Amino acid sequence: MTEQKTSTSLVIMAAGIGSRFGQGIKQLTSFGPSGEIIMDYSIYDAVRSGFDRVVFVIRKDLEQDFREVIGSRIEKYVDTAYVFQEKEDLPSGYSCPPMRKKPWGTGQAILACRKVVHEPFCVINADDYYGQKAFANLHDWLVDEAQKPCRPHLHRIGMSGFILENTLSAHGGVTRGICSVNDAGSLTGIRETRDITRIEGRAVVPTPDGAWEQLDSSSLVSMNMWGFLPEFLDLLQSGFSDFLRENLGTGKELTAEYLLPTIVDGLLKKQEADVQVLPTSDRWFGVTYHEDVPAVKESFRKLTQDGVYPARLWG
Repeated sequence: MTEQKTSTSLVIMAAGIGSRFGQGIKQLTSFGPSGEIIMDYSIYDAVRSGFDRVVFVIRKDLEQDFREVIGSRIEKYVDTAYVFQEKEDLPSGYSCPPMRKKPWGTGQAILACRKVVHEPFCVINADDYYGQKAFANLHDWLVDEAQKPCRPHLHRIGMSGFILENTLSAHGGVTRGICSVNDAGSLTGIRETRDITRIEGRAVVPTPDGAWEQLDSSSLVSMNMWGFLPEFLDLLQSGFSDFLRENLGTGKELTAEYLLPTIVDGLLKKQEADVQVLPTSDRWFGVTYHEDVPAVKESFRKLTQDGVYPARLWG
């Protein structure tokens, strides 16, 4: 008897592209030798790792432009779906404050997938390069976890853990979530650390007295690359109602965000999640500063030269 294949989806959070879409913003900058943007490489790596579907989380008013820039190209090679993150998409009984300008954060972005995602899924940012190994690790973890019996009241979550040294910018400070991991490889906490800077080959952060504190460059950090089982969407649904109830009418309703790291941290504190950290030695690329663009282009050029990617990803 042939074993049934476990379907898996890649969910790309791209709603944050916003109203500047198509005007040279970093998410749409050409980095590859044939004009590829970072999302092209993420999708290519995910597909060859075994993911068989891509779900783009975008804004409704950007759908036509988004399809033209990347969607129409990707649809020829992998099953593709679009969902829309809108600030007005709230549970029954709630309405969006008239003065609120943005959607409600990454938790709401994933919740927008609830009608189309019914299988294990990986979540990434649109403008980060993660590397093929990270996708392979998460895909295999999701397939394995999907075969295991359900564990009531304990959410099983996967998270790619990147080496801090491999995620720094040469042009200024960055914010990273430094992970604490136990002997079983499970996450015990994330310390949000701001303004991490590379100085003379070391990762350092400023101290209140004007000095620098050195960090362990081999520490694992979270880059917002997660693996979830489909029941996590039910948790997001109920949690979003709680979030709105706690924030609407408090003065925070114009800026409060329902964020994945905060949600996962809350589950950890209540001992309602086992977050397996999947280490990867892949080097993360991203454009934190405009000055990062040449280095990222050179990195993709070298990866192509070394045979990691073809000169043209799609055809």
